[in-house]
Amino acid sequence: MLDIQSRLARLQRTKILINAARFGLDDYTRGTHLSRILKNDPAPKPGPAIMQLLEIEYGLNEERLQKRSTYFVARHVDVMIALMAEAQALQASQRVR
Repeated sequence: MLDIQSRLARLQRTKILINAARFGLDDYTRGTHLSRILKNDPAPKPGPAIMQLLEIEYGLNEERLQKRSTYFVARHVDVMIALMAEAQALQASQRVR
């Protein structure tokens, strides 16, 4: 099984999806956004949050690739924003140690 950093490094998505998520990073509020996406409160630490977000994102990407009517690009962007922000939080917490 791959560790979190390896899974994140292997994640490749369309440039437009990544750019849209980057624009949303400044407005990311962990407590509000992560709780809404993961549907749990309080929000988990960055490591477990990333694992949950990756599972959600993989499902969304499958919907996108299969062109399902249940796919919503806005939800995918929201999840990518959270994933990027949580990855930054995890890296910051590892540097502090």
